Amino acid sequence: MNPAYAIKGVYAITPDCADTTDLLHRVRLALTGEVRVLQYRNKSANTTQRLEQAHALRKLTREFAIPFIVNDDAQLAAQVDADGVHLGVADGSVDTARATLGRHKIIGISCYNRLSLAQDAVHAGADYVAFGAFFPSTIKPNAEVADIKLLQQARAELSVPLVAIGGITPHNAASLVHAGADALAVISALFGAKDIIATAKKLSTLFNSSRFENNKN
Repeated sequence: MNPAYAIKGVYAITPDCADTTDLLHRVRLALTGEVRVLQYRNKSANTTQRLEQAHALRKLTREFAIPFIVNDDAQLAAQVDADGVHLGVADGSVDTARATLGRHKIIGISCYNRLSLAQDAVHAGADYVAFGAFFPSTIKPNAEVADIKLLQQARAELSVPLVAIGGITPHNAASLVHAGADALAVISALFGAKDIIATAKKLSTLFNSSRFENNKN
């Protein structure tokens, strides 16, 4: 079975956080709120701290039995035995990541607002693709803009899971799920929330539909 079957539901991406104890606390709250995938992303940490945090998050995701993905760095993903890696356009090829991680690991690719990138990624062996930003993002304010029609077209053409990202909140996410997103990637709206558990649960309820339940089987 394709390992990417597990890419579904609320896909939490960690914020940059120097305080590992605080990071683990917030992630535990998110996982308690039924987050289904966790990606470790920290653009400001040094190599030692990234390894420390990735190891700790790997342990936590095993406790909750959800997939753990590392952003950008296949070597780090291999070091901590993550379930996979997520790559941007400048982060190396699917083939290189596959050689590093093995054929049973998950490789996700950012495709921004370009269906052609997604088609190429799937052809190269990517397990899932991500599109966005669908809404203005505080994390990437200059991100390329994607629209709902792209998601609908990708859903019609591609068989791999589709992840939507970019400025997603509980108030604007439903349209993305209805358009075919298998997972919603969130950072600020989740980890910046006053009540992380409640926010995660509110997002997760968007997937309680017959389409989503059928796609899990």
